[in-house]
Amino acid sequence: MVSRRQFLRGNFRAANPPPRPPWALAEELFIDACSRCGDCVPVCPTRIIVIVRGFPELDFRRGECTFCGACAAACKDGALPRHDAQASPWQIKARVADACLAQRGVECRICGEHCEPAAIRFSPRLGGPPLAEIDAAACTGCGACVAPCPVAAISVA
Repeated sequence: MVSRRQFLRGNFRAANPPPRPPWALAEELFIDACSRCGDCVPVCPTRIIVIVRGFPELDFRRGECTFCGACAAACKDGALPRHDAQASPWQIKARVADACLAQRGVECRICGEHCEPAAIRFSPRLGGPPLAEIDAAACTGCGACVAPCPVAAISVA
């Protein structure tokens, strides 16, 4: 689906919306609800919320989301409604790209070392180092694996 902003800029390709803070409404609803006040930015203990084009986005290169809920508590506009503490904050998951060092024959497991829910496993293979695989059921999408990757082969979307 093409957003209004994309349409007005002549970009007719559907793009994935940027990662928003936890518990964010669906993209169109979020854009309508968010007043761009920035109250969610200073309360983030890991400082991964940044303002891009006026709206808050997550920059996992700065660190991980701890799902503390401070951003949702600071949001007075209702763009980050956290009604149930047990509810999943989002559906985004980590992905490993072909740029992964193991794909190039280099042993590296740093992403797995930073994954607290142990969602990154390493499958042995003949003739090369084990490949990183994401267990989607275990991945919380916290982004802890993104910043430590030496070749930026992991993304969260």
